[in-house]
Amino acid sequence: MQFEQLLNLIGDQPLFETGLLLSGDVDPNDVRRQLSRWVSTGKLKQLRRGLYTLAPPYQKIFPHPFVIANFLMAGSYVSMQSALAHYGLIPEYVAQTWSVTTGRPSQWDGNFCFQHIAPHLFFGYQRVDLTQGQSAFVATPEKAILDLVHITPRADTIDYLRQLRLQNLERLDMDRLNELAQRTGKPKWLRVAELVTKLMRDELDDYEVVT
Repeated sequence: MQFEQLLNLIGDQPLFETGLLLSGDVDPNDVRRQLSRWVSTGKLKQLRRGLYTLAPPYQKIFPHPFVIANFLMAGSYVSMQSALAHYGLIPEYVAQTWSVTTGRPSQWDGNFCFQHIAPHLFFGYQRVDLTQGQSAFVATPEKAILDLVHITPRADTIDYLRQLRLQNLERLDMDRLNELAQRTGKPKWLRVAELVTKLMRDELDDYEVVT
């Protein structure tokens, strides 16, 4: 395969996997050797074994970090601080992309972090539209809070939630938050749902006083 053929095949895709090039009458070893050469010459960037993105100036679409995270770890979704920042629920910029998975916890290049959760807690996510026609699996705002608190020790306190500097709480669906917490019956989740409800009420009371 010539590099021009590769561009015609995947030029509009932010990422691609080796399997895309192995269909038809091709020699898998030749494909892998060619990919290795293109990485060494700076035409491709390897994100993990079998996962690549075009390098500038060939790259038409810059892969969104959430999309990269989904591809790096199959069976994961973006959550916790990354999802909260995406929804505007915390003011800070989050440099790392945090995800949860039922697999082993891991880290890629220091920029993509995957935390383990039990299979029965792997719910509460949705496909979210991102930039340039991209999309990724991301926790709902309510599940992002619960995932963060679940993984963080001693996080089910009002002081911890205030340290997060939660904002725009009107964007939360409080019924959904409580339903998600009740789905597992975990005391920690139920406490957090109650505390977030209190924070939201306090925020509304402050708003009414100002206006």
